[in-house]
Amino acid sequence: MKLGARVFKTGVAIVFALFVAELLQLPSPVFAGIAAIFAIQPSIYRSYQTIVEQVQANVIGASIAVIFGLLFGHHVVAVGIAVIIAIGIMLKFKLEKSLSLALVSVVAIMEIQGDDFLTFGLIRFLTILVGVLAAFVVNLVFLPPKYEVKLFRKIYFLQDDIIRWTRLAVRQASEHTSTKTALSKFKDRMLRVDTLYDFFKEERNYFKNKKFVKARKLVVYRQMITTSKKSLELLQRLHKHENELAQLPTQFHLMIQERLDFLLTYHEQLLLKYTGKLKPEHSEWSKHIDYIQRNQLMEIFINQITYAHAEGDTEFSSYHLLYILSRILDYEENLEHLDTLIVSYQSHHGEEINLEIEEEFI
Repeated sequence: MKLGARVFKTGVAIVFALFVAELLQLPSPVFAGIAAIFAIQPSIYRSYQTIVEQVQANVIGASIAVIFGLLFGHHVVAVGIAVIIAIGIMLKFKLEKSLSLALVSVVAIMEIQGDDFLTFGLIRFLTILVGVLAAFVVNLVFLPPKYEVKLFRKIYFLQDDIIRWTRLAVRQASEHTSTKTALSKFKDRMLRVDTLYDFFKEERNYFKNKKFVKARKLVVYRQMITTSKKSLELLQRLHKHENELAQLPTQFHLMIQERLDFLLTYHEQLLLKYTGKLKPEHSEWSKHIDYIQRNQLMEIFINQITYAHAEGDTEFSSYHLLYILSRILDYEENLEHLDTLIVSYQSHHGEEINLEIEEEFI
């Protein structure tokens, strides 16, 4: 079982909410603790959005509870009708995420009976509000998330695994079932990468120069993710057409293998380049080696098809090979674009590379 920062923050938020409620001598401080549970969010920006929505939800829930309590008393049927109306209003104002807190407010206030209903209702409203505010304070100061480090780490290790499996697949060395299982896990990990990117994107900078740097950095990370997805699509094609790949002429198969080895090494170096471990101009070596360009590759492919058809080779599947080649070329173009973005970013903001990333990846 893995306990993350959010788990600890939830516990601290509950304790803090209960402490503040008891310090203010509010009756039933447990409602502050319950409200704190709903208010904890994975990022500071989302926490701010949540506190605004939950304050609105608390006001709506408390208002409905007071109105129904005064008009219809505290009968269980009245509570049920109040809850239904509260749900309808929350959905109308698109506050579904804070619906639970609004219902807690309705039930917490309507269960109060006696002559001091309004006074105790106001106290319950304030108690729940204390819980929401306590959670926001904890999210703001306790273990603030560092999503850039987490995002790059996820991308780096996911890409490292994809590269290893791709090298195995193009050599026909991977077992079919194991590759299928790995692909399924890669898809799940890619979804988590997208989620972390959204969290990182939502982090706010309060200085104008930092906002510009953050915007350029987001472009780089978006391209990193896109390139990783292209490499995953390539691996999926290699897995899907492994039989057709095995039937290719030896020379053509070796040419694809060599090209992929180059591209995968290129990808590894780009990630290291972003951490500052490689010189920005290092990738220029690719333009000076004996490397088949894209147009040459397509010419060889067309010639191979012509030769195969002339020889009556029915085992040569040009249709499926075209799928693989298109993925390779797409992957290559995205790598080149990523290289351009990284070099551009480092030339303008090289000093802005996160030190934790630079120290961790050696």
